[in-house]
Amino acid sequence: MAAIMFPATAAIYCALSVLLVLVLAMRVVTVRRSEQIGIGDDGNRRLARRIRVHANALENLPLALLLLVLLEMSGVASAWIHGLGATLLAARVWHASGLSARSGYSLGRFWGTLVTWLLMLGMAGGLLLRSL
Repeated sequence: MAAIMFPATAAIYCALSVLLVLVLAMRVVTVRRSEQIGIGDDGNRRLARRIRVHANALENLPLALLLLVLLEMSGVASAWIHGLGATLLAARVWHASGLSARSGYSLGRFWGTLVTWLLMLGMAGGLLLRSL
């Protein structure tokens, strides 16, 4: 049986993404504590937006990071993994910043979402091609 390669480069972006998610979670907790809101958002728009920013990261990062790990394990060069991982992380920060600033349209939200989805589409396509 062949040894399974540890995806060390993708692991960097997994770890950095966890730090981002924790920062976003702490932003939720900060408002919860200051406003004494235990469950839900109690109609607090600032809290609702912070919950949404955190949730959006959790909706997109797991699949994107899984694709990144699988690409590295399939033999994609480390430079590509760094490029994809750094772009993904930047897109998620861009999205979080944009949505944190306002609940409607923002450039950060738009470009963060677009770049994330294009990366996921490209990584999924690349993984399919490598698997066939």
